[in-house]
Order: sequence, then structure tokens, then C-alpha cells
Amino acid sequence: MALRWYSVVVDCLDVRKQAAWWADALDWRLVHETDDECVIIPSWVDQKVVDETPWERTGPGMLFVRVPEVKTVKNRLHVDLAPHTSQDRDAEIARLEALGARRVDIGQGDDAGATVLADPEGNEFCVLSSRTS
Repeated sequence: MALRWYSVVVDCLDVRKQAAWWADALDWRLVHETDDECVIIPSWVDQKVVDETPWERTGPGMLFVRVPEVKTVKNRLHVDLAPHTSQDRDAEIARLEALGARRVDIGQGDDAGATVLADPEGNEFCVLSSRTS
């Protein structure tokens, strides 16, 4: 039996702000919130979906945990986001920037196939080209 990818954990200074930012960015919803941790999951996941989906096929959520230190170096692991081919990729990048993301240079070069952004606390993520799957 395979293990289930349960969550992505993001260390941060302000768990509520980071969780809200990522929920807005991904159109997910907040399902748990304290001063020390917050959890977001896809908006379409409800109890019926959980009950009808095999354990190992349920996608991960995101857990934001409070830490005292600021981020100081490039992430060793990051999230790749991709718009659907029916979406305007540049408009999605502009939307993320309007939410507070900023473009960052991690050495990707001008010919990179992705746009590298950072969330409000500096965690890098990529926006790939549009995809159908």
C-alpha cells in the first residue's frame, strides 16, 4: 500500500496571513485556524468527496506552522502551479502579484519555462505554462 501525501507544511511568522494568502491564491478554504497553525484544503473537497475517495487518492492540503525565524535562503522544495489552457497565464500571474506575490530570481535564467514568484514571506513557487492535465 502506498502512503498518502497528506500535506505541505509551510513554516511562517504569521500563520493566519500566510494561510489566507495561499487560500486566495489557490481558491482553497480554511478548515483549521489557531495562533500557531492553520490548514487549507481545496474548496471542492467536502465530507462526501472524502467519504467517496480512496484514502491514497485524496490530494494534500497545506499546513502553516508558526516559527520564530525568518526565511533566509532559497527553498529546497517548492510548489509548481499551472493554469488550465482555458486560463490566461499572464492574468493569473498578475492576480498573484496583486495579492502580494513578487517575482524573484533564483538563477533560473531568461529561457526558463516557468515564472518564479515568492509569497508574502518569501517562499518561492513557480507558475508553469498552461496545461490540460
